[in-house]
Amino acid sequence: MSKNTFSIGPATLVAAAFIGPGTVTTCTLAGANFGYALIWALLFSVLACVLLQEMAGRLGVVTQRGLGRILHQQFQSLLARVPVFGLVAVAIFIGNGAYEGGNIAGAALGLDAMLPQYDMPWPWLIVAVAFVVLFQGQYKMVERALIFLVLLMSVAFVTTFVMTRPDLGAMLAGLKPHIPDGAWLTVMALVGTTVVPYNLFLHASAVKRKWHQPEDLPRVRTDTVISIGLGGLISVAIVSTAAAAFFGQQVAIASAGDMSVQLEPLLGSWARICMGVGLFAAGISSAITAPLAAAYALSGLFGWSKQGNDLKFRLLWMVVLFSGLLLAISGYKPITIIWFAQIANGILLPLLAVFLLVVMNRSDLFGVHKNTWVHNLLGMVVIAVTLLLGSRSLYLAFSA
Repeated sequence: MSKNTFSIGPATLVAAAFIGPGTVTTCTLAGANFGYALIWALLFSVLACVLLQEMAGRLGVVTQRGLGRILHQQFQSLLARVPVFGLVAVAIFIGNGAYEGGNIAGAALGLDAMLPQYDMPWPWLIVAVAFVVLFQGQYKMVERALIFLVLLMSVAFVTTFVMTRPDLGAMLAGLKPHIPDGAWLTVMALVGTTVVPYNLFLHASAVKRKWHQPEDLPRVRTDTVISIGLGGLISVAIVSTAAAAFFGQQVAIASAGDMSVQLEPLLGSWARICMGVGLFAAGISSAITAPLAAAYALSGLFGWSKQGNDLKFRLLWMVVLFSGLLLAISGYKPITIIWFAQIANGILLPLLAVFLLVVMNRSDLFGVHKNTWVHNLLGMVVIAVTLLLGSRSLYLAFSA
C-alpha cells in the first residue's frame, strides 16, 4: 500500500482552470437570461467532468504517462495516425486558441474594472506578462498566487449565494432538463466552460507526479470528486446570484462592472474591485496554463520533448498564446469572445472524449483498472448528449 494519505491534489488545478473568466461570464449570463432554468445543464456538466477527469486521472496513475503519450502509442499505423493526430491537434489548437482568447479578454475586463481611468492596450500587456512567465518557466509560483485570488472571488460568490437566500423551489425546478427558447448556445457554453478538453491532458500528467501506484486510485477519485464538486458549487452560486440580481430585469451585461452587481449584497461598493481582481487573476492564470497544457498535450502526442526550453515545445505554446491575442483584439466585445470560446470547447469535447474512451478500454495498459461497462455506458451518454448539443448549436450559429 502507498504511504500517501489523502491531501489536496492535482484535481484542484482542474477546478481552478474551469473557475476562470469563462465560468464567471457564462454562469452570469445563464442566470441573468434564464434564471434557474439551466441548473440541470450545470449539474450534467459537473458530473460529466468528474467522470472524464476520473478516467484521465486513472490513466496517469496506472500508466505513469500522459494522455498525449498514450495516444501516440495507441495509433501506430500511418493510416490511423494521420487522421487521429490531425483531428486531436486541430481540436487542441482551436479549443485552446479560443479559450486563450477568452482568458486574455477576461483578464482585460478585470483590469478595466480595477483601473477604469486608464485606457491601455490591456490584451497586449497581458500577453507580454504571460510570454515572459512561460519563457522563463516560473509559472508555478505565479499560478499559486493567482489561484489564491480566484479563491477569494469564489468565496465571495458562495457567501453572497447564502446571504441572498436563493429561491430553492426555482432551483429544484431547474433540475428538470428543459431548454428555454434561445438557450441552446448557453447550455453548450456551460458544458464547455466546465468540461474543458485540455484539462484531460493536464490532469493525466499532473496525477502521475503525485501518485505512482494503482493502490492510490481511491485517493485520485476522492480528490477528483471533492475538487470538481467544489468548483461546481461555485458555478451554481454564480448562476444563482446572477438570477437573483438580473433575471427578468432586461439588463444588458457588457462589462465586469455589470457582472459585479450580483456581489453588492455582500461587498457593496467594493464589489466592482473584487470582481475585477478575480477576473484578472482567473484570466491571466488560465492564460498561462492553457498554452502550457496545449504544448504538453501535443508534445506527448507527437513524441516530442516536453522540456520547457525545447524549441518545438516553445513554438507550440507561442502559437496558442498569440492566437488568443488575435482573438482578443479582433474587435468583438470581450464578453462575446469569452462566451463563444466556451461554446467552441463544448463542441470539440466529444472528439477528445471518444479517444479517451477508446484508450481506457485497453486491457494491456490497465488490466483490472480498465473501464467497466458502467464507465463506458456513462461515457457514451456524455458523448451522445454533447454531440446533440454541439450539432444543434452549430446549426443555430450558421442558420442565424
